[in-house]
Amino acid sequence: MTSTSDPVSDAWAAHRPYLVGLAFRMLGDIGEAEDTVQEAFARLMATDVADIADARGWLTVVTSRLCLDQIRSSRWRLQQPHDFDAVESRLPGVGSSFVDPAERVTLDDNVRLALSVVLDRLTPAERVVFVLHDIFQVPFETVAETVGRTAQACRQLAVRARGKIDDAAHGVDIGLSSAQHRLITQHFIEACASGDLSGLLHVLDPAVSGWVDIRPGVVTTGAAAVANNFMRFWGAPALLVAVTTGCSPVLFGFVARELRAVIELTITHELITEVHVSVIPPIAQDFLA
Repeated sequence: MTSTSDPVSDAWAAHRPYLVGLAFRMLGDIGEAEDTVQEAFARLMATDVADIADARGWLTVVTSRLCLDQIRSSRWRLQQPHDFDAVESRLPGVGSSFVDPAERVTLDDNVRLALSVVLDRLTPAERVVFVLHDIFQVPFETVAETVGRTAQACRQLAVRARGKIDDAAHGVDIGLSSAQHRLITQHFIEACASGDLSGLLHVLDPAVSGWVDIRPGVVTTGAAAVANNFMRFWGAPALLVAVTTGCSPVLFGFVARELRAVIELTITHELITEVHVSVIPPIAQDFLA
């Protein structure tokens, strides 16, 4: 995409982080998610944008349909889901001298359930309906356009999906609640992606503290300092994707489509009060420079 100011470029800047996060929730692969969003924008470019009243809504439907096609394809089904045990073993503190394991962010049981259940235990239609409605708050009427079913049928799919997730969780909160936390998390991600420093400061508590596991004992305090650090390391072309959006939202940080960090946000009174980054090599040395 170019920097030329036009409706498609504006939509790309405004909506790409949201759409990549949506696609990642459905597909579980950041490369596939980015490719799917690229295809959705290619279709937008081939459309008369002036006829589209809600570009974000249009792109949400197209991206979701592309994900649904991908999920249904035999090639995608043959791919192995993420091995989260392998991912966790690469976090600082496991087989590493960076930090005591007791002090790091891990992919805990809540994160495992939130992703593995959605990816592995739901039918394609249940997965799309659950991600769109329960996580991204898309109305059932819009979801119905994506899956080609009635709104009532989508409600039933959502009920079945929730039932499967509840059965797997055994009463554990998997962090998919809290619309306000979801909104704050999304604003945080979009501000980083667009380089919007004022937008990032808007969701940070003035006394926010941040630390990185590879620098034990070093704590950054104050909204301006924390925001500047995130713009430096996690602005474009890096990519942040929300994994859970509950009381302590967890983000994955990707660089060149490789998982490079797990980031935990603590939200208090509708502002982010703590940011904890667990860096995965090889970019660890960049933080030590």
